[in-house]
Amino acid sequence: MANKTITRVELSDAIVREIGLTRQESGDILDRMLDMIGKSLEHENEVKLSRFGNFVVRKKAARAGRNPKTGVEAQISARRVVTFKPSPMLKSTVETDE
Repeated sequence: MANKTITRVELSDAIVREIGLTRQESGDILDRMLDMIGKSLEHENEVKLSRFGNFVVRKKAARAGRNPKTGVEAQISARRVVTFKPSPMLKSTVETDE
């Protein structure tokens, strides 16, 4: 089976089909939910979605790195990254054989 990417529009359409909202309402709800998650992570809050997983902002320290093509060393600056840890329920769903 080929991998398929689910888009924002497809998620919105699924809300329309499953709940019966209008496309506008569905898109607005999805946008607000994603904005809330993004703003929470921006303020370094953890986002926990039960039965799905946790989004966490991690601080990575500056470090020395190397360009894999040229081998030239370069300094990688400190930064914040978002990590995702799937819930046990999501893990078992993904690991289940078809």
